Amino acid sequence: MIKHILPIVTLMLSICGSSLAQMPNAAYLGHPEDYSARLRQLEAETQALRAEVEWLRENPVRLPSVDARPAGMSSATIVGGDDADYYTIDELRAEMKKLAWTKGDFRIVPYGVLWGNMVYGSQRTVPGSYTLFVHSADVHPEDEFIVDARNTRLGIDVSGPRIPFFFCATSGGKVEVDFQNSLLSTENKPTIMLRHAYLEVKNEEYRLLFGQTWDVISPLLPGTLMYSVNWDAGNIGYRRAQLRGERYIAFSDVSMLTAQLSANQQVFEDGGGQISGEFPNWPIIQGRVGWTLGHRGKNCRPITVGASGHIGEEQFDHAIFGINNQRRTWSANVDLRVPLTDRLGFQGEWFTGENLGAFLGGIGQGVNPIALNPIRSTGGWFEVWFDWTPALHSHAGYSVDDPNNNDLAAGQRSYNQVYYGNLAYDFTKKFLVGIEVSSWKTVYVDRLPGDSIRCEFVAKYAF
Repeated sequence: MIKHILPIVTLMLSICGSSLAQMPNAAYLGHPEDYSARLRQLEAETQALRAEVEWLRENPVRLPSVDARPAGMSSATIVGGDDADYYTIDELRAEMKKLAWTKGDFRIVPYGVLWGNMVYGSQRTVPGSYTLFVHSADVHPEDEFIVDARNTRLGIDVSGPRIPFFFCATSGGKVEVDFQNSLLSTENKPTIMLRHAYLEVKNEEYRLLFGQTWDVISPLLPGTLMYSVNWDAGNIGYRRAQLRGERYIAFSDVSMLTAQLSANQQVFEDGGGQISGEFPNWPIIQGRVGWTLGHRGKNCRPITVGASGHIGEEQFDHAIFGINNQRRTWSANVDLRVPLTDRLGFQGEWFTGENLGAFLGGIGQGVNPIALNPIRSTGGWFEVWFDWTPALHSHAGYSVDDPNNNDLAAGQRSYNQVYYGNLAYDFTKKFLVGIEVSSWKTVYVDRLPGDSIRCEFVAKYAF
């Protein structure tokens, strides 16, 4: 019996001795400095992984299709099976780098939209390639035909390293231009107009932005195919230089509060003739509080509602009334967006205020050029959208801007409205064509009104 047991005991002792020899010694496990070094290494790796995940969220990559098959079936049994259909992580990272320029810790992604449009109008509008309002019939009663490519825009998105001072928030920015600087160009020799140029620091709880981008007030845009999205006809808000802060407070997965505040550069739009704009003594202050109801994220349909406003002053010199004339500008606004189904929804905005020319309200009129009083105005827009198929889309709506007639001088615009409807087809996710029909009416003080039926064909190719 002993002869049988002895070899087994010997074998077990040898295995245990081998295992003990491979274990780290107690002295190594007992050094806290080594634990700290290892912890720092793991934290650094975690931050790097988080940065990669954030970049993947903002720059999605189409993954290869995978053939589903029962477990245990080899790829050789599938017709057309090929190792080239399966990518490793390193290969995916290499493909991702092709989408952007890389400089140190920065990724620069160029993009653009090649945009052509062809327009027929039954009466001339201002400025023509897109419409803000219709000329009075006693000034330009003739029709117009325009082919234009100045809506084309180019830009770059920049994503940079996380900033420890801001709790490792991501950094980035944007520069975008188009060619609609109509005051300095002709139809076939356009010049560049700056749309966006800003830097930002953001995470899921807040955002800090410095530069030029959209106004905080009235943030929604109608789904028009036309470049100007009903500016001067009920949709107020534009782009200007600003310092902005945003705070996101998520009460739950289906309820989030957004608070925004910005200090903005004033832009004087009533210049010309005897008036010339000056820099004001203090910035324009804008603010908005918005509430998001419903699940957030891709393929979700939350309801958003917001209230916004601004307050500030315009300063200008007048050839007769002297220098340093100051007039208040303010607005109060409401915005609402309600997706009803995956295919149907509606949205709209309402505003009221005074001296809104710089915000594309009051039909582009802020101050009465004769009496120099601010012009009050009220308006808004409403639209319904519907997706006939995943590639065929429609928007239809109404928009109006109605200045107070008591604030206007002879010849000024007193009412501006538009009905519109469109149909757009996506040949691909990057190539769209569409047609839009709109009916415009602009009323003047002591002049004939202007009426125009506008038909526009649009083609956009994005990259």
